[in-house]
Amino acid sequence: MTALLVTLTIVEIVLVVSVLVYYLLVIAASLRRTAVLLGKVSFGVRAIETQCQAIGPSVLKVNDRLGGIAAALADLTGLAEARASQTDSSSPRR
Repeated sequence: MTALLVTLTIVEIVLVVSVLVYYLLVIAASLRRTAVLLGKVSFGVRAIETQCQAIGPSVLKVNDRLGGIAAALADLTGLAEARASQTDSSSPRR
């Protein structure tokens, strides 16, 4: 009886170790695929970064020009409001 219990315990240990090895191999394969995909993603991000380097200085120039345009538009709206108030006061009322 003792020999049977020892044999069954050894079989059970071998079975548990086999299952653990199988799942560790599956996890390792999944991690390898993930590493390959992350490599592709980092390559793509580097490519995007390289292509977008010229945007930074251009954005500063565009912002400066837009600031000038905004100031000119503010002046124009002031002139338009002044002109509108002049035409409203000079037009006859019915």
